[in-house]
Amino acid sequence: MSDYQNTTPPPPPANAPASDDNSIAMLVHLSGIFLGFIVPLIMWLVNKDKPEKAFLTENSKEALNFQLTLLGIYFISGILMIVFIGFLTYAAAWVAGVVFAIIAGLAANKGETYRYPMTVRLIK
Repeated sequence: MSDYQNTTPPPPPANAPASDDNSIAMLVHLSGIFLGFIVPLIMWLVNKDKPEKAFLTENSKEALNFQLTLLGIYFISGILMIVFIGFLTYAAAWVAGVVFAIIAGLAANKGETYRYPMTVRLIK
């Protein structure tokens, strides 16, 4: 028998998020593409008082802030559609929302917290 067969792998670091939390955080970011701010809001409200879910809470809060910022941009774009520039700003905001949500989802899956650029941080 070899010496390597009876060894167990070392435990993960104490502050490392669980892989389930990584997957859920990724889904929270990606859900913003189709469902807007609803899923990040629910995940943040459910997990905000649980210290063991700090990674998931932080990602949910970041996704919620970004989706609320996008909602404001969509509203302003809707008003600007009267002068036709709103169609361009709406399309640009939608493309940016999809791209940044994918980038944030990939980062969350790796265990990193992604900070969206140009986001109004309403939830602190």
